[in-house]
Amino acid sequence: MSRKRVLVTGGAGFLGSHLCDRLIKEDYHVIAMDNLITGNLSNIEHLFQLENFEFYHHDVSKFVHIPGKLDYILHFASPASPIDYLKIPIQTLKVGSLGTHNLLGLARNKNARMLIASTSEVYGDPLVHPQTEDYWGNVNPVGPRGCYDEAKRFQEAMTMAYHMHHGLETRIVRIFNTYGPRMRLNDGRVLPAFLSQALRGEPLSIFGDGSQTRSFCYVDDLIEGIYRLLLSDYAYPVNIGNPSEITIKQFAEEICKLTGVELKLEYQPLPKDDPQKRQPDITKAREVLGWEPQVGREEGLRRTLEYFKENIHVEPKEARSF
Repeated sequence: MSRKRVLVTGGAGFLGSHLCDRLIKEDYHVIAMDNLITGNLSNIEHLFQLENFEFYHHDVSKFVHIPGKLDYILHFASPASPIDYLKIPIQTLKVGSLGTHNLLGLARNKNARMLIASTSEVYGDPLVHPQTEDYWGNVNPVGPRGCYDEAKRFQEAMTMAYHMHHGLETRIVRIFNTYGPRMRLNDGRVLPAFLSQALRGEPLSIFGDGSQTRSFCYVDDLIEGIYRLLLSDYAYPVNIGNPSEITIKQFAEEICKLTGVELKLEYQPLPKDDPQKRQPDITKAREVLGWEPQVGREEGLRRTLEYFKENIHVEPKEARSF
């Protein structure tokens, strides 16, 4: 009972499961909640044997009740890949709106501090580069990505309203492209797509001409930044990401070099509203949290590749059908 209790929504997902690990390591009592639409119990099955870990199978868009005290709530429930939220746009909007409202109400009832997982997608296809927290973004609310972008923008607005109007302790992290073990191989985002294709000996799919940029942060660095933000006194949004920017074509070349396969590219049309630039300005994270990424892309990709090798079925080339 002396342990602090924390609720992690989306706890069986990629980031949520790593958060659970970190909080367990810090000796919290962790309650993971997930509806398992995109999360997977295999990400947290190693925690089920622990007496300070619980799992609730629940959709946060519906009323959320947790018995007993709660010290912290980390709201990470949401589809996060276009391949997911384009399939379930209404559920994506509901988890960002109704889900956030339910959890803010729970936090107020429990007098708990709440941290929400926002995203660099609130900047849309940015007209400011790199992106700072005071940039309001260039988002198409009625485009195909609007269900995710606007859900996160509303989530931030609702959270700040609770902070300003009710005095609730809140924290907002804007997450940039993150990668590492436990990413879904069929996630649809560029890194798992490239690694999966390279391991299968398939051409790497590039949307557009490959000149668009991304900035990739290794998951351990991201979790460290989130943990520092949770325990900080800063209530406004903070970018957490790696400012090392790279074009998608250059990234494809890095993946082929890492996996030892011949560079073969397959160009496809660029999806509507796909951001042309993505790079975080992390000045605030450095100043407020004393945080910056520690794991270089080469090392992070090597660790991620090992995970993918263990979790992908690579058919012998001679057995493949075309």
